[in-house]
Amino acid sequence: MFTDRINNSVEEIKYGKDVSFLYNNFFGRIILKLIHNRFVSNIIGLYMNSPLSKGMISSTIKKYNIDMDIFEKKEYKSFNDFFIRYKKELNIDLDKNHFISPSDSKLTVLKLSEDTSFKVKGSIYNMKNIIDEDISKDYKNGYALIFRLEINNYHHYHFVDDGTIGKNKYIKGVLHTVQPIALGKYKVFHKNAREYTVLHTKNFGDIIQVEVGALSVGRITNNKSIKSFKKGEEKGYFEFGGSTVILFVKDKSVIIDKDILDNSKKEIETIVNCGEKIGIKYKVDKNK
Repeated sequence: MFTDRINNSVEEIKYGKDVSFLYNNFFGRIILKLIHNRFVSNIIGLYMNSPLSKGMISSTIKKYNIDMDIFEKKEYKSFNDFFIRYKKELNIDLDKNHFISPSDSKLTVLKLSEDTSFKVKGSIYNMKNIIDEDISKDYKNGYALIFRLEINNYHHYHFVDDGTIGKNKYIKGVLHTVQPIALGKYKVFHKNAREYTVLHTKNFGDIIQVEVGALSVGRITNNKSIKSFKKGEEKGYFEFGGSTVILFVKDKSVIIDKDILDNSKKEIETIVNCGEKIGIKYKVDKNK
């Protein structure tokens, strides 16, 4: 389920017949294993980058009711060119005390335990498994912020504060969809291809940002030339495939907005926009 912050209406997540078939049908699961093959994934990627895929654009806009007025107008060369489309403008909250969303997405915020584990749709995750290294001890009792992007979203992600780039690592993996239907069946966040970066931020301390690729190509494209960054600056983007950004923040660094925390406790995702305030700096009086 998910909700928006304007009218608080709660809606059920509806899965396409193709996704339901792949995860709930015996023959679908056989096809899913083939899709996981890197060679097959590369073939799909070549098609999505070719002019042959342009025919998918109009039907996708109609199926997902995508408002194209908010995106830059251009002649798209392929479906992937359409997928990584830019918005005409972004509304970035530049207040240094405001913690913002890095992307347009559906957000869930979960408290990290003493061993930095957290639970999503019945699966237990641990920071060590996700980032493939035991550098997580400083994040115990902090938060995992899970930003789940869908095909109708803007697929670029931006820095949440000023700062400098720390350690960066890419981790190969298989490629599952990041929709909840898969989260209940597979430990997607430490099975999928992913890349993490330690961000030394000015106002919120060290943050670990993880980009998670997904079915069926899941390519993650980060700007590796960036050494220092400003709040709202683009960090990178996802090519075709549903995608997820995970932020790990330390205890007593951010006060997450109450409505988001309340929704997350009920397993309801909250729709957020790139640059939107989702919390405040810990030492700031939240009543002011």
